[in-house]
Amino acid sequence: MTIDAAPVTVLLADDEAMIRAGVRAILAADPGIEVVAEAGDGRAAVEAVRAYRPQVALLDIRMPKLDGLAAAAQIRRLAPGTATVMLTTFGEDEHVARALGHGASGFLLKAGDPRELITGVRAVADGGAYLSPRVARRVIELNGDRMARVPAARDRTAGLTDREREVLGLVGAGLSNAEIARRLHLTEGTVKGYLTSIFTRLDVRNRVQAAIIAYEAGLAG
Repeated sequence: MTIDAAPVTVLLADDEAMIRAGVRAILAADPGIEVVAEAGDGRAAVEAVRAYRPQVALLDIRMPKLDGLAAAAQIRRLAPGTATVMLTTFGEDEHVARALGHGASGFLLKAGDPRELITGVRAVADGGAYLSPRVARRVIELNGDRMARVPAARDRTAGLTDREREVLGLVGAGLSNAEIARRLHLTEGTVKGYLTSIFTRLDVRNRVQAAIIAYEAGLAG
């Protein structure tokens, strides 16, 4: 990031003020991230997105008036340029699975490594997807018998070209299109073309679903 680059703008929504204070303090450690608004319930979160148009909305799954999943759905309709990231705990397995199917850009643990929070916010702001590694493993477990899913994922990715497998692995690692392009010495347009092909071949709707397959297939380093 250059000195003159604008900070990543974030909405933070959680009904517990102490959680919000802790997350805000972690994000404040990165001068390239700015929390522009806070909300204590899902309805207020949607209104804050309408007012501030942040790049990232960090949403607790359990909130009054409107839960995080419903708020995320409204935010995606109202402000498709705002990436939604779910703040979760291990006790919310069913909600994590639902959020995965509804296009969340990331999942972060409230009690996770603070560095993951900053990395995740930056990744989704730059067009990537991010799953806390522990959340990724749990989601894989929720989706069924891991011993059965690993060979199934490898079979699904076997039809990809070597370059598509490289791109998928980097998606699984949370890299954005720009980062993948730099890593593989490609243009962003070329990366987008690969992703379109990958999503079609794997029959997935978004980067997080693709990332799960990358994890299961052993492509995400």
